[in-house]
Amino acid sequence: MRKGLPDRRFLIAFAVAAILAIFSNNIDDNVVIIDKNPPCLGNRTLLEIRAPAASAAASMSKARVYADVNVLRPKEYWDYESLTVQWGDQDDYEVVRKVGRGKYSEVFEGINTNSSERCVIKILKPVKKKKIKREIKILQNLCGGPNIIKLLDIVRDQHSKTPSLIFEYVNSTDFKILYPTLTDYDIRYYIYELLKALDYCHSQGIMHRDVKPHNVMIDHDLRKLRLIDWGLAEFYHPGKEYNVRVASRYFKGPELLVDLQDYDYSLDMWSLGCMLAGMIFRKEPFFYGHDNHDQLVKIAKAIDFLDKLLRYDHQDRLTAREAMAHPYFFQVRAAENSRMRTQ
Repeated sequence: MRKGLPDRRFLIAFAVAAILAIFSNNIDDNVVIIDKNPPCLGNRTLLEIRAPAASAAASMSKARVYADVNVLRPKEYWDYESLTVQWGDQDDYEVVRKVGRGKYSEVFEGINTNSSERCVIKILKPVKKKKIKREIKILQNLCGGPNIIKLLDIVRDQHSKTPSLIFEYVNSTDFKILYPTLTDYDIRYYIYELLKALDYCHSQGIMHRDVKPHNVMIDHDLRKLRLIDWGLAEFYHPGKEYNVRVASRYFKGPELLVDLQDYDYSLDMWSLGCMLAGMIFRKEPFFYGHDNHDQLVKIAKAIDFLDKLLRYDHQDRLTAREAMAHPYFFQVRAAENSRMRTQ
């Protein structure tokens, strides 16, 4: 128990309440206006949030599932700083064209000169060695997991020592083009496939911390999905305080926005909820039912699912495994079970 710190739920709820109060002027007894027009803020209102007398101390936040995965595993599994990287030969790969760039890397389509197979070459920008080791260690630990992008090789330039990661190639379509064309069933199918990847990485004691459409590659012709970019991913340890400067702004959970550092896997579930909302609410029509009853059922299932993901308190959110069992995915599960029976 950490004395003197406000309760986790109180912090999040009151941060949200304070923000809402600014816009609605509906300020309750726990929010006090200090100065309606402080000089440094122009016309904005400065608020003070009173801490409650009774619930000022709270127990440590801990993941509801997979909390002790790394506690029970040997140190070599999660101690990425001790990783010795085995470098491959960069001359085995040739750059074909640039396909993207990010804060920490530039990404190219490439070719393996020995096998003539296409690949993706992620050339890393100068960052701390331990960050590179963390990404490599996590990718190695997750190798073979469902819908996790496969790391094929690790190479570096002999002169500049610039490291590059070699990945399997996915013939993906830009999400801004693809998403508006997806059917209701397609959306459920791909979110279900993404949940498989998240449940697996969580079960291995790893948080992705940057779930967003840009990091979900979809080959729609092959109906193949891969979760990519594990550069911000981290091993989960109960009680550890993490950097809140992770995830992309529009997909950040409330816990990050109020600087709650002892977050967990549930951060990824908020990001998934934001991604799903973007997919279904940009569609026209939002919900396509065969009749009035079917229309109502489709709306109810989707909204209920989103409601259980987009919870302010991260410990109230569905886990990835719980999400996969939600009625929203009934058709997807039925189709998958049918395929398995016929194989």
